[in-house]
Amino acid sequence: MAKKRTNKYKKHIKQSPGSIIYTGENPTEKLFIDAFDYNNSFINELELKSVEEAFNFKKTESVSWININGLNHIKDIEKVGKHYNLHPLIIADIANTSQRPKIDVYDDYIFVVLKMLYYDDNENIKIEQISLVLGSNYVLTFQEIEGDVFNNVRDRLRLANGRIRTLGPDYLLYALIDAIVDHYYIVAETMSNKIEDLEEALFNGNINENLSQEVLNLKKEVLKIRRSIFPIREIISRIEKNEHALIEQNTIQYYRDIYDHVIQLSDSVDISREMIWSLMDMYMTTISNKMNEVMKVLTIMASIFIPLTFIAGIYGMNFDNIPELHYKYSYYILWGVMILIFIGMIYYFKKKKWL
Repeated sequence: MAKKRTNKYKKHIKQSPGSIIYTGENPTEKLFIDAFDYNNSFINELELKSVEEAFNFKKTESVSWININGLNHIKDIEKVGKHYNLHPLIIADIANTSQRPKIDVYDDYIFVVLKMLYYDDNENIKIEQISLVLGSNYVLTFQEIEGDVFNNVRDRLRLANGRIRTLGPDYLLYALIDAIVDHYYIVAETMSNKIEDLEEALFNGNINENLSQEVLNLKKEVLKIRRSIFPIREIISRIEKNEHALIEQNTIQYYRDIYDHVIQLSDSVDISREMIWSLMDMYMTTISNKMNEVMKVLTIMASIFIPLTFIAGIYGMNFDNIPELHYKYSYYILWGVMILIFIGMIYYFKKKKWL
C-alpha cells in the first residue's frame, strides 16, 4: 500500500498573502521561551512565562538572545513579531515550516531561515526549521519544538569563553549559524558511514531483501541534506556583500569562515551523492551477477538431463526385463524418490538463496 503523503501547501490555498498559518507537524507543542541577556561584565539567564516578558529586551543596552519554541502558538508569535516591528510576511514565514533557507534584509533587522539537521536514536534524519532575526541589540530565534544544537553557544555565554560576551548581536548570530553548520558535519559523517557500510555489504555479497530500500532511503536523505546546505552559501554571501549597519566589519571575517565550511560540506554531500549512485549501480550489478550464477547452475543441470531425457523419450519403458515392475511397492518407492528429489532441490535452492 502506497504511503499517504501530506501536502503542506494545501493550507495556503485561498488564503490572503501574509496569512499566518502553521504548517508543521507538532500542533500540540507547548510554548517555551528562554532568554540570555548579557554584556562583557554580566549575564542573566531567564525562563520566560509569557511572550510579553520578551518585550522588555528591545530597548536594553545589553545584548539579548530570546529563543521561542512552539511555532504552533501563532497568536504569541504574532505578538512578538508586531512588538519587534517584523513585516507580516516575515511572521508568516516563521510559521511556515516548509521555507527554503533564505535571508531577507530590512532597514532595522535581518531575517534568516535555516534548517537544523540531526539523526534520531534510530538514525532517521530529522529536519527542523529555525528562523533568526538580528536586531540592533537582540537576536530572536523561533523553533518548532524544544531542543536544538545550541548548547555549546549557551555554555560559552555562561562561562564567557571566547569573544561572544564582548562582541555584539551580529557575532551572536554568527555563533548560532556556525553551531548549525558545525552540526551538519556530524550528519554528513553519519551519512558517509552508512554509505560505507552498505558498500561493504554489497562488496561482500551480503544482499538482504531490504538493501534496495536502504539505498533509496539514503538517496532521499542526501537530497534533504543538499537542499538544506546549498542555500547557505547565498545567505553568507549576501551578509558579506550587503554592508548592513547591523553587521560590524570585524565580524565579516567570521561569516567568511562559515562560507568555507559550507563549501567543504557541499563537496562532501556531492561525493556522498555520487557514492549512492555508485551503490545503486553496484547493487544492480550484484543482482545481475547472482542471477547469472543461478542460471549457470540451472543450465548445467538441464544440460545433464537433456540427453538422458532424450534417450528415455526414444526407448521409454520398452524392455522385456524390468525387475522393479514386478515388485509390490515399486510405485510407492518411485513416488517417494520423486518427492525426496523435489524437497532436496527446494532445500538446495533456498540454501543458495535463489528462492
